[in-house]
Amino acid sequence: MEWYLGYLVLGAVAGFLAGMFGVGGGLILVPVLLFLFDAQHFATGHVMLLALGTSMAAILFTSFSSMRAHHSHGAVNWRVVRNITPGILIGTGIGASIAASIPTHGLAIFFALFVYAVAAQILLDMRPKAARQLPGAAGMTLTGMITGCLSSLVSIGGGSIVVPFLVWCNISLRNAIGTSAAIGFPVAIGGTIGYVVTGMNISWLPPYSLGYVYLPALVWIALASMITAPLGAKATHRMKTGLLRKLFALLLLILATKLLFKVIA
Repeated sequence: MEWYLGYLVLGAVAGFLAGMFGVGGGLILVPVLLFLFDAQHFATGHVMLLALGTSMAAILFTSFSSMRAHHSHGAVNWRVVRNITPGILIGTGIGASIAASIPTHGLAIFFALFVYAVAAQILLDMRPKAARQLPGAAGMTLTGMITGCLSSLVSIGGGSIVVPFLVWCNISLRNAIGTSAAIGFPVAIGGTIGYVVTGMNISWLPPYSLGYVYLPALVWIALASMITAPLGAKATHRMKTGLLRKLFALLLLILATKLLFKVIA
């Protein structure tokens, strides 16, 4: 039961952050799941992929719940979501296939470096200035493929990529966050399918695994995150989130550093 309690707490935190910042929660889910799975002595060679796959499946629930909350506030640009989704679905499948072919240590290091980049972006408030309009169909498809591939590789909802892109394309920050939350849903669909398929015939996975998705962790994380994601979305529209963004970035730095030390050790 102590593991289930850990999954519940993790889901509650990840769901709130997903709703507040328009991210899927994977930046928090992956390193903590990695530590929890390692503590349960899951096979070392598969533990990183299990964390990535389970996180991506959990984003299905955090993003859907967050999407509904932002939609109720009129903050989702559905035209952007429709145009970018085909590229997203292609890119996530490619990303999951690439992740399955990378050694565990290399994948963990890549994830940690990506988290450092996101944390630095938040701490330094590195937001692009609105400099152009949204691209056409081909440009949106290409953007979706790049976003989907990278998101699947590090198991995120794509918010750290999509939000700056939309702000650069003259979308207000409020609508960029809401639209990013909605885009996280097709990201999670494609990425989850990819991690399930690539892990279907792998031995040494723990019981109750569906490919690289560990179902007991998914159930408890999903239950908690679907409750807290709307609360985070409401907080975005009702309060200043500057300090919380900084604290979120510091938490990311701590988790990424701990992960790097674990890999090096």
